[in-house]
Order: sequence, then C-alpha cells, then structure tokens
Amino acid sequence: MGFLFDKKEKPIRPQANPDNLVNKAKLGDQQAREDLIRGFTPFALRVAAGVCGHYIRLGADDEGSIALLALNEAVDAFDRTRGLSFLAFSETVIKRRLVDYYRKESGRREIPLTSLEEEDEEGNVLNPVERDQAVRAHAISQEAEERREEVVRYGEILKDYGVSLSELAEACPRHEDARQNARDVARVVAGNPEYLDYLRQRRELPLKSLSEEVRVSRKTLERQRKYIIALILILTEDLPFLKEYVRW
Repeated sequence: MGFLFDKKEKPIRPQANPDNLVNKAKLGDQQAREDLIRGFTPFALRVAAGVCGHYIRLGADDEGSIALLALNEAVDAFDRTRGLSFLAFSETVIKRRLVDYYRKESGRREIPLTSLEEEDEEGNVLNPVERDQAVRAHAISQEAEERREEVVRYGEILKDYGVSLSELAEACPRHEDARQNARDVARVVAGNPEYLDYLRQRRELPLKSLSEEVRVSRKTLERQRKYIIALILILTEDLPFLKEYVRW
C-alpha cells in the first residue's frame, strides 16, 4: 500500500472540504495523500462497518484494508465535474470494492469502477438488495469455513483424551433420556474445578466421586465415558458452534 503511516502517529483531523489535499495528492504529493488517508481513515472504517454490519478492526479485518485501498483509489479516480463531493464519491468506491470482495469470495464478478454512478449494460449497480445478498453470501461462506475449522480443532482435542470423531456416533446413547443423563453429568464435571483438573491430568472421569453425586451408575458412566468426555470438552473449550449444536 502506498500510503503507510505510523500507527502511533496522531491522526489528522479530517477537513470538511478535503479538495485541497485531493488536488495535491492527484498531482503526486505523497505527503498530502498520506495526510488525506490518515485523516479519513475513521470515515472509511465507518462506511465499511455499515456495509458488513459489524465493527471493523484495522489490521484484523480484511474489510479495513479494503476500505483504505478504496479510499486511495477514490483519490485518483475523483472527478469533481461529475457533481459529487469527494466524500460521497469515496463512500461509493468503498462500498463497491467491499461488494467486489464479497462477490469474489462467492465466485461472482467484480463491479467496474466506471459503473460507480450508473447502471451498465449488464446491470452492475450497487443497490441495498445486491449488497445485502453479497454480504449474506460471504457471511454464510465464512461461517461454514469457521465451522469446519472448529470441527477439525475439536478432533485434535479429542485425540488427547483417546477419543476420535468417528467413535462418537457409536458412543452416543440411543435413547434421549440416556443422552440427557450424559449431558447432566458433563455439566457437573464442567462446573467442578476439581473434577476438571482430574480429567485434564488423567484423561479420565472421576468415576468414584461422580457415581456418588449423580443419578447415574458407575457402570453407565464407564460405558458412556467417551461421549461424556466429548460433551465436557465442548462445554469447557473454545468451541462456540458446537456449543450451539448440542441440545443442553
């Protein structure tokens, strides 16, 4: 990116009329470009947040970098003879580039810069319905990928306890009341620091203590050991999607 600046440097207060900086930047004044980008970074991030529907963290969210690149692009493409202010024009460019990003994520085609103000022959216009669809498609795709990654991570955690994902289908009790009993036991262990320490250190359930506390026999606890451990790990590890999946 051609407008990098020190993150510790105090941001320049945005000007109500940035035309002077825009003119200088278009003529090759790199300092003016950096001042403009730095001064209007909060504006660009607000626009990006409005498109994607959540707070944008610069350096952590791709949308933040895309917004700044789009702001830089707007400097070069801005033409005041079109009748738009620079802020209005740059807002459109930022939104358009974010939709491009979401489209690319879902395999769709980019929107050309020349169609920022009007519909082209193929109907490439930025409208709320299209934007929402693109954002929604990206969110669904991203969530699906995060779910897959979480399942893989869960499988790795299970291995440390001698359990595999393929075993869980067999280990799962067939009757709902038995599954509910297992969930109850898992909650008891997850809420007891001593039981959790025992499990983490020995990779086993504290069967003797549990059988005295819960309404499940030791024999049943032994038979459901892998399933109960799998539930405890969902409760106690950073596995938000699996937590939603299990009917607690």
